[in-house]
Amino acid sequence: MALSLCGEQGFQHYNVCMSDPLIIAGREFSSRLIVGTGKYKSFQETARALEASGAEIVTVAVRRVNLDRSKESLLDYIDPKKYFLLPNTAGCYSTDEAIRAARLGREVGISDWVKQATRVLVKEGFTVLPYTSDDVVFARRLLDAGAATIMPLGAPIGSGLGIQNRANLQILREMITGVPLIVDAGVGTASDATVAMELGADAVLMNTGIAGAQDPVLMAEAMGHAVVAGRLAYLAGRMEKKLYATASSPLEGVVR
Repeated sequence: MALSLCGEQGFQHYNVCMSDPLIIAGREFSSRLIVGTGKYKSFQETARALEASGAEIVTVAVRRVNLDRSKESLLDYIDPKKYFLLPNTAGCYSTDEAIRAARLGREVGISDWVKQATRVLVKEGFTVLPYTSDDVVFARRLLDAGAATIMPLGAPIGSGLGIQNRANLQILREMITGVPLIVDAGVGTASDATVAMELGADAVLMNTGIAGAQDPVLMAEAMGHAVVAGRLAYLAGRMEKKLYATASSPLEGVVR
């Protein structure tokens, strides 16, 4: 059985979920793990993985779901009362296509939160969470355009290579303080998610790292634990690195 990260049997005794929420555009979330819904073997597996992850925000590719609900759809397996649906514009190859997909998602009632075509969509009242590179200058341009988050990649999307750009992410963390910094892409296993959070990311968004695992449901649970562990470690502040050994049990004060 999957362990709820914010339930009575989960990590609530650390007081993480209650006192350290993720806040995006004024909305609070207990979980700092955002999960995609592509690449799973079936809708049923998708639903089980979402449950195991403990995530509250779920991304849905507008162009890849049956929106008119005339046939079985991914949306039939995602409870909108339990998950906040974040439509994305995967499969769009131009600004016009991204904007059209975003408008379609809003029209059918998915959400007015989207991830691309920032300036135009912000003017239309959307909350935009753009996927971007780890370039600070470009990130600032997105902020000036009204982005609600900055979402740099940790490695090429779908690669599973883990965090390849630690220095850039640390620089972004120092420079971007007004909105959440969310690592989006490249996470391959639980330790990658922990590293991203330890570097100061406010959350991690992933899809292939879970869906591509041999046991996606178990990996989803692992990712949930990893994000919590990384956040706790970041808040705790790691020990100083040294070039020499320091005994765990020093000799000062030893009874002889």
